[in-house]
Amino acid sequence: MKFTIPLLISSLAVAAEVPTTWTPEFSFEFQTVGTVVPSPDGKLAAWTQSRAVMETEKSEVVSQIFLGPSDGSRPPVQLTRGEKGSSHPSFTPDGRSVCFSSARSGKTNVYRIPVAGGEAEQLTDFKGEFGEYQVSPDGKWIAFAGFDPPADEEKAKKEKRDFRVIDGAPRAHALYLVPMEPAADGKRNQKKIFDARYHVAQFAWSPDSRSIAFEHWPTPLADDWTKSDISEVAVETSNAVVIASTAASESQPLYSPDGRYLAFTRTSIPPRWPGDQRIVIVPRQGGEPRVLPATYDERPNLVGWSRDSTNIVFMETKHTRNALYTMPVDGPPRTIYEPARGVTGTETVLNSKATHVGFAFESPDTASEAFVMDVSGGKPVQVSRANTALPKLPLGQTDVVRWRSKDGLDVEGLLTYPVGYEKGKKYPLILNIHGGPAGVFTETFIGRYGIYPLATFASRGYAVLRPNPRGSGGYGAKFRFANVGDWGGRDFEDDQSGVDHVIAMGVADPDHMAVMGWSYGGFMTSWTITQTQRFKAAVVGAAVTNLWSFTGTADIPGFLPDYFGGEPWDKFDAFQKHSPMTFVKNVKTPTLILHGEADIRVPISQGYEYYNALKRQGVIAKMVVYPRTPHGPREPKFVLDIMQRHLDWVDKYVR
Repeated sequence: MKFTIPLLISSLAVAAEVPTTWTPEFSFEFQTVGTVVPSPDGKLAAWTQSRAVMETEKSEVVSQIFLGPSDGSRPPVQLTRGEKGSSHPSFTPDGRSVCFSSARSGKTNVYRIPVAGGEAEQLTDFKGEFGEYQVSPDGKWIAFAGFDPPADEEKAKKEKRDFRVIDGAPRAHALYLVPMEPAADGKRNQKKIFDARYHVAQFAWSPDSRSIAFEHWPTPLADDWTKSDISEVAVETSNAVVIASTAASESQPLYSPDGRYLAFTRTSIPPRWPGDQRIVIVPRQGGEPRVLPATYDERPNLVGWSRDSTNIVFMETKHTRNALYTMPVDGPPRTIYEPARGVTGTETVLNSKATHVGFAFESPDTASEAFVMDVSGGKPVQVSRANTALPKLPLGQTDVVRWRSKDGLDVEGLLTYPVGYEKGKKYPLILNIHGGPAGVFTETFIGRYGIYPLATFASRGYAVLRPNPRGSGGYGAKFRFANVGDWGGRDFEDDQSGVDHVIAMGVADPDHMAVMGWSYGGFMTSWTITQTQRFKAAVVGAAVTNLWSFTGTADIPGFLPDYFGGEPWDKFDAFQKHSPMTFVKNVKTPTLILHGEADIRVPISQGYEYYNALKRQGVIAKMVVYPRTPHGPREPKFVLDIMQRHLDWVDKYVR
């Protein structure tokens, strides 16, 4: 096939002046590379590139699909275009076309476009809420999950009869089939093959295209992940049988290429929110499931099977990096690829012949790009050129640093130095705390746009410490469970010991420091300023501030009872003891509170409680509310505003 250079012109290329230092606006010039899919023969790769659109009334992230040779020998081409984005690329089994999902027709559906280019053909015509899709190995079917709303839903809205019954008729996804090729009448008749009283989540085709294994929850409610099981449905008859249904949570089903095994992950009993999973294989012709050895972090993300059906490929976080591993059917796991620095993307894809793997890769000083690697050996090859044409502005160096906490536990994190750092000179420090609490700071590109303008902080002379205290992912299950029942206890000491370490290094000025975080990081920020006045400014993002009221209003009411060993009315003292609101009278720090109005994970009432308590005590406080915004801000204009507010607040009270 013939490749041409796509007409991609950055706005910076036509700007009158190229910036000389980092700003939040410059961060938005960078594109994010998403799913990277190698073709069946491993010769091509398709991937997504996402850019922020903030023109006039628009404030959205638009993704398009790109295609290039997997050896990186020629420039890639842009395969999809238009105002509406395209995502989730996958090759047809013959490798001649790329399927993708898009809402270009008004509703999300699956399309097909030849790798040689041309017009995209719509394959599904679903009118409801679209979920995951997959093409069958024989190329004859598309399976997808989705929710088809009642026919009178829109009418009820217009007639003001759109009342909601809580926990009534949840929007559970059924499983559908659509033929890849139309019938003689030119139509593709949609068939529902599973519509029980469950919500279909992840699913996988059997190698012979005759069955589909799928993960299902009792409802689509976030709290019900703990009750997920795995079943298998026959494509021809729609008969379903249960494969795995225990008191544990089973997920991520994957067939071996020879059809002998079904692999999946299983939690401990009972399932716990901090998370621990083991890989399990079950013989399809009968026999007991077999639990394979534990992985390092005990949170494997299954990618696929080796071609000879002897190994399961998985991705997992280890400390501040993501890496690829294989788990043999017999024997301990081994490493396929672990970067010396940086991270592979979480959406790692193994091609259908199990010869090549695709992933995005980035490092603290290198923006995201698409890579393809031969799983039999060799180094990853860059196939995209998403960000190579942008100016290379000075970035603060980011290092992994380690310290001992108050009780002697070894903790590590990421320290970004100011641009132009001079040894012996002290700089203002920002303590940035991650969410979760089982999240983890990894070695991602600090110049990417997001809530925290790390590159801009460094360009303005700030050092930034991002600790991974106990409770974080990436350090094994024991470490991840180490803050159970102790939010704001030893995890707080881990963070503060990290700050003390950076001060002792001679980097941080103890008289000029700020603290900030989102979600659990927001909890830790709101907690920190009730325990110490060492920080001159704080920014509290989407924070849990009152453990009791959070549990009664969030969409995950089982979350904190799991961490604290019981319901708030049974564990009143524990919920009160670990709530920032209990000690809010101690706060003296100027505090900025940021919260999404449509946040159901951490309802906005948590922000209002904290803000009003500070205001009534005369503490300097400001609260900014973002309409339409869920727990994680999505609209680029809002993200840009949040980045700028972090900068302005810290500049005002820390300098």
